[in-house]
Amino acid sequence: MFRRLVLLATALLLPLGLTPMAHAAAESYVALGDSAAAGPLIPNQILPELGCFRSDHNYAHLTSQNLGGSLKDVTCSGAKTKDMYQSQETDLGSMPPQLNALSSSTTLVTVQIGANDVGLTGFIEDCLNLLLPGDPCNDDYQQNGRDSWRDATDALRPKLDQLIRDIRQRAPQARVFVVGYATYAPVDGCWPRVPVFRADANYIRATIAYFNLALAQQAAAQGVGFIDLQTPSEGHDPCKSSGVRWIEPYIPTTAATPFHPNALGMRNFAAIVTQAVRAAV
Repeated sequence: MFRRLVLLATALLLPLGLTPMAHAAAESYVALGDSAAAGPLIPNQILPELGCFRSDHNYAHLTSQNLGGSLKDVTCSGAKTKDMYQSQETDLGSMPPQLNALSSSTTLVTVQIGANDVGLTGFIEDCLNLLLPGDPCNDDYQQNGRDSWRDATDALRPKLDQLIRDIRQRAPQARVFVVGYATYAPVDGCWPRVPVFRADANYIRATIAYFNLALAQQAAAQGVGFIDLQTPSEGHDPCKSSGVRWIEPYIPTTAATPFHPNALGMRNFAAIVTQAVRAAV
């Protein structure tokens, strides 16, 4: 799934610059999450944990520079909720459980997780249709009035509840924010620029919206913050031109993995996360 998407990316890894913003108070910040948070292939990839495909210009690093203080970024591409609790095996080694990064001195936590649990990345990849005629893929996931992706999202809810409780137990002084996922398709799509049929583009939108709603609802139920990335990323989806889009298409034109944030997206997500954190002070 993630590994197949990495193989599609051929862009060169070029250094990026950053101008820090002023901050009011230092944070002890821990970033948890999957590839949407890690920033695979965005320069510069962090050693020695290269198997996580984690960028030093992902939104956690940029947010930390905005806020000041320290950062423990343990985001890792391919992570599922189980990898919060147990070691995650990557092609380049084993990574410790992400929750190990938390402590009583942690003051800020962001967690962006769940997409791999329900298989959203593979679902988007499955909907690739290069040639007409063809059948929309969304019919494959809806049978007898049931939607397999919604069922998978609903099955994730208790895991999210438990994860949030465990984060708060391990970091009792921290402000915790669940981070949602971005917009991956505009209304009706843009075939053939992004070769997904209209029906599938709209199905992807509805599926991601339902998933983000579940994240927001579980965050609210546990009394923690939710950071919406779907709404502000409208108009910056993979159908848009380079320099406008925040998420790369099947064939990236900048250093990023297909259907993952690029450097511009990470800069904008950092601004959104920073604003949400400062507003919650």
